[in-house]
Amino acid sequence: MDYVSALLPPVVMAAFFIALIVVIVKSQGGPNKAKEDAAVDAALARAEAARRPDASDA
Repeated sequence: MDYVSALLPPVVMAAFFIALIVVIVKSQGGPNKAKEDAAVDAALARAEAARRPDASDA
């Protein structure tokens, strides 16, 4: 019976991990995908603009 108590925690953790991955994969895309993509694009544009010196400063 010791083998059951030794194997139970890793099996439970693996099941929860697989369920988490399934939820993440299923939540990708959908109706909010365009909004999420626009938010990421805006954040990248802000980061890029902050990193580059302005051409008028030179």
